[in-house]
Amino acid sequence: QADANNLKNFLSALRLAHRGSEIDTILLSNLAPAKTSEVEKPKTKMVITSRKDYPLTTNFPYSLEFLQVSYCKLARVDMRMLCLRKLRKLDLSNNHIRKLPASIGDLACLSELVLHNNYLETFSVALCNSTLQKSLQFLDLSHNRLRALPVQFCQLKELVHLKLDDNELIRLPFKIGQLDKLRFLSAARNKLPYLPCDFQRLCLENVDLFGNLFEQPNPLTPTVQLQIPMTLLEIAARATVNCRIGYGPHVLPAHLCQDLDSTKTCLCRRACLNSFIQVVINLNLHQVSHTVVLVDNMGSTEAPILCYFCSLTCYSEYLDKHQQRNR
Repeated sequence: QADANNLKNFLSALRLAHRGSEIDTILLSNLAPAKTSEVEKPKTKMVITSRKDYPLTTNFPYSLEFLQVSYCKLARVDMRMLCLRKLRKLDLSNNHIRKLPASIGDLACLSELVLHNNYLETFSVALCNSTLQKSLQFLDLSHNRLRALPVQFCQLKELVHLKLDDNELIRLPFKIGQLDKLRFLSAARNKLPYLPCDFQRLCLENVDLFGNLFEQPNPLTPTVQLQIPMTLLEIAARATVNCRIGYGPHVLPAHLCQDLDSTKTCLCRRACLNSFIQVVINLNLHQVSHTVVLVDNMGSTEAPILCYFCSLTCYSEYLDKHQQRNR
């Protein structure tokens, strides 16, 4: 927004000085501080809610920290958005997006990602392994077509608010208890038959699981997969997890790391891998959350949870306590 004549004189002076010529004949204006009104501030927020307003020939400002693009019928994430390195919130709700590019994980400052009401069927492992592990705090995946989330999803350990309502989820990640900063969880109107055992490790402010296909639990009909005697793999896996021995692909073969990542936790807090007793029991959601939205229209705040027992002794002790409570 400079004065055109002054700018031409300044550029002419630079050219002559570069050539080593005299510049005394050029009249330059006196330098004066620019007024605040004359300085154009970097644009940090942009909201687009109509397809006709969507920029086709111009780039998004690189200074953006908040970008909302809704109701534009986007079938995919525009790669120009993924160059916005300062972006803190990206709202792509109410579009037709079916798949997320792994490069979203390169947005190192991204703390809020809103994907409400799209056509998503998967959430990729690549995103779970990206820099989002250290930045993402709010994630809205509601009103999509998700049936499951990968085990690696629980590596997004900075998550505080997670919305999964109105999908087709048949299970939650079985290591969900690793999300120790999670405070708000909603997964209403899905197809969950039960919750994973790790769910009882959560410490929530609010939980909403209304309208799922929760099964009626029966602790007297367990699935028994005990191995007697236990295999060497089972013994080693239990010892590694129980003693908190560090492991990784730099120490063990990849398939053994996958086995260790898939260990279950008994109610006695000890680990088990392939030798266990599996049973579904009721969990009062008030044990994991300060505020609980009713699970059904009958006023229940209980939900079935899948539990594991590492031995017949642990299962017998649980049955004794269960029978004493019901007397």
